[in-house]
Amino acid sequence: MTITFFYLALNHHEAPVVDELYNVIGNDLVFVELVDMSNRKEGKKGSSEVFSNRPYLLKAWESSENEQKAMELARDSDVALFCGFPSLRFQIERLKENRLSFEVSERWLKRGLYGILSPRLMRVFLNYHLRKWKNRPLYRLCSSAFAAGDHARLGMYRGMCYKWGYFTKVEEYESPTLQVSSMQKSVTIMWCSRFLKWKHPELVIQLAAKLKREGYPVKIDMFGSGPEEEATMILCRQLDVCDVVSFKGSAPNEDILQEMRSHAIFLFTSDRNEGWGAVLNEAMSNRCAVVASDAIGSAPFLIRDGKNGLLFRSGQVNSLYEKVVCLMKNPEERRIMADHGYQDMLHVWSPQNAAKNLLQLIDDLRVGRETSIINGPCSKAE
Repeated sequence: MTITFFYLALNHHEAPVVDELYNVIGNDLVFVELVDMSNRKEGKKGSSEVFSNRPYLLKAWESSENEQKAMELARDSDVALFCGFPSLRFQIERLKENRLSFEVSERWLKRGLYGILSPRLMRVFLNYHLRKWKNRPLYRLCSSAFAAGDHARLGMYRGMCYKWGYFTKVEEYESPTLQVSSMQKSVTIMWCSRFLKWKHPELVIQLAAKLKREGYPVKIDMFGSGPEEEATMILCRQLDVCDVVSFKGSAPNEDILQEMRSHAIFLFTSDRNEGWGAVLNEAMSNRCAVVASDAIGSAPFLIRDGKNGLLFRSGQVNSLYEKVVCLMKNPEERRIMADHGYQDMLHVWSPQNAAKNLLQLIDDLRVGRETSIINGPCSKAE
């Protein structure tokens, strides 16, 4: 069975799963890279790893010959996955052949229904309806818990949506001793993101002020940089929490992962503009108890609220405070929750399991079965 990916670029989000698939099916797997992102900032974000030497990589942008090979793969592969607007012309050609295909992306309607007015999304929307793709073997892998609902509102992919996401590497290691054994010690809290308005760093400062006012011993470290960093620092001084909050700046991803292991709680405060949010994968994979906004694309997929992490109401500092205090007051439950998060990432949301489940879903669909996967990647998304 031949499987071909048509994506903008191979990076740290896609490579772990593609590597696992290649280990199973070998040269029958090809990853077609559509855009040269080697000199772009976004092409290097989050990882210093070099992906250009993968044996399965075909750089369609590099030559007309590679472009032609990519188009042939679009027509002839047993299975094809498409992600990003530059893949659309390959997808159009592919669906003329009526062959099993998947479209992969985050949610479309982050800003509501008028998001469909984006020229790129509108073109995909019109192709779906005017070319009657709903009658083709075209399925949706949803890299957001809200993607299936968005498409249902647009009359697209009804009953044809499956859970997907970004899959970061998960290292196996033994459970550490409980970091904080009593409320007499300061609880360490970590936040890591770009300082952008929709990441809501101000919620962390407001939380710090409320915790300090109520007498909770806490230390909060904020990692990252961005246009809202100065405003966040000013708010920190205004609310008199500079003794509680430390601004750590940017750090290599390897250092961030180590910091997650040494902190008790991880805060993820973004709103609905966070399409997926792979930092949640990473925090859970490093046994950090997570409190995450319920509007983040990955959160409802990855977090079983109260079991392997906690969800708070997006943008609501009182809800965030309530969840954090719950973890601070219950260190043993916090440890259990963090361990459950790690186990879920290791066994359910790992690249290995995602690759295995994708192959199972393909087998199911090729013989006309509904997915046999109950939980995790490639289970049904509603």
